[in-house]
Amino acid sequence: MLSVETHEAHPWPDALDWEMRAGEAAAAALALTPFASLADAAPLVEISVRLTDDAEVHALNRDFRGKDKPTNVLSFPQVQADLLESLANSDDGEILLGDIVLARETCAREAEEKGISVVDHATHLIVHGTLHLVGYDHMDDVSAAAMEAIEVKALASLGIANPYADQD
Repeated sequence: MLSVETHEAHPWPDALDWEMRAGEAAAAALALTPFASLADAAPLVEISVRLTDDAEVHALNRDFRGKDKPTNVLSFPQVQADLLESLANSDDGEILLGDIVLARETCAREAEEKGISVVDHATHLIVHGTLHLVGYDHMDDVSAAAMEAIEVKALASLGIANPYADQD
């Protein structure tokens, strides 16, 4: 069973049930991957989403990725990619899939630049972060295109427009 827990370290814009939204985003992303069965697996499969500010994400980005600047989203997988397929059959009671951390100011700025709501942009970033937790990346054009295609389908299932449409 998939459980997505959120923690709002700093107030985020828009009165919203972020836990419900994050759960919908993570479930939509997982449903389109070979790991869809994790959503209904016997063990509790948990994703943690932290909604924080640029300062915290900047520190995490510097400390864990060697990039001395804030970014919109960071993902911290807790399961090795080669073990993901066996998780649905695990007899462990609880599996932490990983953590996703979003930076409020960067998300708000990017949403404004794109002319979309912070909620829609943050939802996209949670979908994106979830895909990183299950081994997807965008290190080359082929993997980026595959990841973006899943993001577009997951967001469409949530009623959110293609975030890459203006880039084509």
